[in-house]
Amino acid sequence: MKKFFETLSNIWKIEELRNRIMITLGLLLVYRFGCQIVLPGIDTAQLAELSSSTDSGILGILNAFTGGAFANASVFALGIMPYISASIVVQLMGIAIPYLQKLQKEGESGRKTINQITRWLTIGICIVQAPAYLYSLGALGVPDSAFVLGKGLDFIVPSVIILVTGCVFAMWLGEKITDKGIGNGISLLIMVGIIARLPQSFVQEFISRTANNNGGLMFILIEVILWFLVILASILLVMATRQIPVQYARRTASGGYEKNIMGSRQYIPLKLNASGVMPIIFAQAIMFAPGLLGRTFNDTAVGQWMEVQFQDIFGLAYNILFALLIIIFTYFYTAITVPTNKMADDLKRSGGFIPGIRPGKETGDFLDKIMSLITLPGSVFLALLAVLPAIVVKLMDVQSGWAMFYGGTSLLIMVGVAIDTVQQVNAYLLNRHYDGLMKSGKNRKVA
Repeated sequence: MKKFFETLSNIWKIEELRNRIMITLGLLLVYRFGCQIVLPGIDTAQLAELSSSTDSGILGILNAFTGGAFANASVFALGIMPYISASIVVQLMGIAIPYLQKLQKEGESGRKTINQITRWLTIGICIVQAPAYLYSLGALGVPDSAFVLGKGLDFIVPSVIILVTGCVFAMWLGEKITDKGIGNGISLLIMVGIIARLPQSFVQEFISRTANNNGGLMFILIEVILWFLVILASILLVMATRQIPVQYARRTASGGYEKNIMGSRQYIPLKLNASGVMPIIFAQAIMFAPGLLGRTFNDTAVGQWMEVQFQDIFGLAYNILFALLIIIFTYFYTAITVPTNKMADDLKRSGGFIPGIRPGKETGDFLDKIMSLITLPGSVFLALLAVLPAIVVKLMDVQSGWAMFYGGTSLLIMVGVAIDTVQQVNAYLLNRHYDGLMKSGKNRKVA
């Protein structure tokens, strides 16, 4: 414990890191504050039915992603999901549209243009989702008397503008956290919303086990131990790598004299799950579509079946499709984020080679083959963790809110984002000659 506090002290000593952490915490606080601000014209005292209708199911996941803003009819009710949906669309279009492919190859300038396209598409999605959200409040249990100004255009139009602005502001907060703070801003916004529901979910599970004589404290202890084991498995998934040996040719160095440097052996670490939590987020965003289609065509037998099956996030059909989407998106996202051909070219230019593999195209093909092989077990393990909450609910009769932290989107996002943030903090510590956050806090001696 002493070393942990020493490490925190070392973090505080690094001015740039300290400022970034303070900026991150400040912007996250602004986001959490905005999640509690209700849209003008809605009586907050009559939103209890909306909160109860979003405790479980797909709406429960959406409410978790927005940090409770969806159930609060907040100015941030749309959350950051429109931006994620826009990112998915832009990345999918990047496969088929030559203009976007060209932008992806232009480096930083192309990335800025793609980000600008994503922002405009986010606004377009918000303009569609905002009225749909407002008109769905009545179906979700909000009485007409809660709308102080009624449901006319004098309420709808300003509310749509506020909801679109709220989403754009949340997107801006996420980008500012990424640029000026620490960690991935968009992922952090989602994570803090999920963590905000953790205490309430655990208390509900605790009351259910103890007050109803449904297992008691012993079962609570078993659940907590199992929860930590699942967290450990998630960490192993995120951190697991396959090391590819790399040999560098003999080189000659001169610095007043010449000497031969023996070829050194290093490794290329290829991550088992190179796509991180993005396949989960992408798949979750698409999983809203089947239930929506079912409600739209509920006058048909197929529509009624889809509405029933895909509203139950712990049902068999929902989780089978969810797992398949995760596997597909894992391969897709890995393919666009791990440029094996570029890695092979960089390796060739630096005089390195993989033993037994020719530099250039053969090295790229070899790396691509290895990535395909290790992505399969990685994607299957990721999908298994994603559907674990449904397994826990069916086998252990766990409360749905608490079950969401046994895997699925909630736990994997928390673990992935936490590890990514800790790694960035570690980078600052190591650059300033301190031990990393997960090691001792003693200063490193510099020769």
